[in-house]
Amino acid sequence: MTQELADIGQTAPDFTLPRDGGGEVSLSAFRGQKVVLYFYPKDDTSGCTTQAVGFTEAAADFAAAGAVVIGVSKDTVAKHDKFRSKHGLDVILASDADSDLCERYGVWQEKSMYGKAFMGIVRTTYLIDAEGKIARIWSKVKVPGHVAEVLEAVRAL
Repeated sequence: MTQELADIGQTAPDFTLPRDGGGEVSLSAFRGQKVVLYFYPKDDTSGCTTQAVGFTEAAADFAAAGAVVIGVSKDTVAKHDKFRSKHGLDVILASDADSDLCERYGVWQEKSMYGKAFMGIVRTTYLIDAEGKIARIWSKVKVPGHVAEVLEAVRAL
């Protein structure tokens, strides 16, 4: 069982990762803003697409509430670019393909499907406040209603 290393009240582990469209994204670059950092299993699967489209549809609301949204998976930047253009996504997509960020945030865990155990990303969202501290964690996220719940928490922060 993987221990969740990033916990409420702690400073969120910083990172610099390659991102969609080229370049890099660093958590520290958003100090002074709220950050919604969501980990998802795989580009272009039904739940992950629904979640990314939901965050995109609410992007203006998150921006108005002073928050930036960053999605992280182990997919490559090339896959992120295809995912982004196919669905018209307007959130930052960071690639953790060669990094340990999923492990540092405790979302790389043993999962089970059809009785077979495997390692994968457990869909998890972190709300990080303007000082870089973790304000809220949603583990084992169910996609329906999640974006609205996160937006409400961002506005309340």
